[in-house]
Amino acid sequence: MDALLVLLAALTLGGFVFLPWMRRRRAVQHTRQGLVVAADPMAGYGFVPLEQLDVRLPGPDQELDEALAEMRRTHDWRPAAELLKSTGDDWERRWQRVQTLAGAAAFELAEGGTEQGGGGRTGGIWLRTWRSEAPKDPGGAQTHAQFLVVQALRDPGSQDFRMILEEARTVCREAALLAPGSPIPYITELAVARGLGDRPADYEELWSKVAQRAPQHMGAHLAALPYWSQKWHGSRKEAEAFAERAAAAAPAHTLLPALPLFAVYEHLPEANMVRSLYQSAVVERAIEGAHFALREAPADHPMAPHVRHLLVWFLVRAERYAEAMEQLRLVDGHVGAVPWSYGRSPAAEYAAYRALAIAGWEQLGGTSAGFPPPGK
Repeated sequence: MDALLVLLAALTLGGFVFLPWMRRRRAVQHTRQGLVVAADPMAGYGFVPLEQLDVRLPGPDQELDEALAEMRRTHDWRPAAELLKSTGDDWERRWQRVQTLAGAAAFELAEGGTEQGGGGRTGGIWLRTWRSEAPKDPGGAQTHAQFLVVQALRDPGSQDFRMILEEARTVCREAALLAPGSPIPYITELAVARGLGDRPADYEELWSKVAQRAPQHMGAHLAALPYWSQKWHGSRKEAEAFAERAAAAAPAHTLLPALPLFAVYEHLPEANMVRSLYQSAVVERAIEGAHFALREAPADHPMAPHVRHLLVWFLVRAERYAEAMEQLRLVDGHVGAVPWSYGRSPAAEYAAYRALAIAGWEQLGGTSAGFPPPGK
């Protein structure tokens, strides 16, 4: 379990959002391997069928969907540029969109693109054309930098790993010059710095540039958290301290009080099926922090689906099925988030937990009758 690396490398972190998308064609193949109960668990509940779950994003974004569809059809970069231009300085939403656009380019490249006359391929060509035809467009530079991070983190053992990350750092700094007030290039560089093993002092300096521009940015905090974990360059104590400081200092209406839940997930033991672990004081406190954050933050906060997906995972493990059902009702349909994005088949793994939540709910006397429609 490589926690938030995959959110940013595959959502690309995140999730971050990237590699979950690149697994899209395999999302249903593992359902016959015991991941989902044989009976249809959705009858009467209105949940989205497994084969229709969207593994690209944690939640709906119609404008992004439309831009991606147009780019897929025409291989033109302009829909992406217009999308980011219209997003403006909505930094949380822009960060998710940059990640997804970068993931789209990486997916197309991995798939080999569409054959054209003369043996050429079009995989990711819109990003290359965007950079060549509009080199001063900050959106293109931001997407290019994130694309390079995705490429590097797909294979950290590659001999090209450091070279690609160094190139990504160069493009991050170019993007920062094109839009000096934007935190996006610095958030992308957090993954670069983690991969290259920057010293803590240098990482803190980089983090200060993010915090100056977007101090309550939930996506940025999720991007920074892995550096301080014991799997990278810190420890459980350091990661939890980072999360607790952010949560304690968070102003009203932010999602930062949910950050400790991600820190707990980052450091769960590999053998973590014991129910008492999920009913411990530490986990209960983190769950309540996430509930509080969701109550206080705007309902349409771009990062809220990330919190809800992780809550589903913890609530099912803790056998708090009614609460899990409420989160499923609000988030069902999109599964591009931690923790599903860590598995071989994000859609199937999400569906397995959904089935467990339904089974637990019904065992406690719940029924589909009167269950509010998903998304309402």
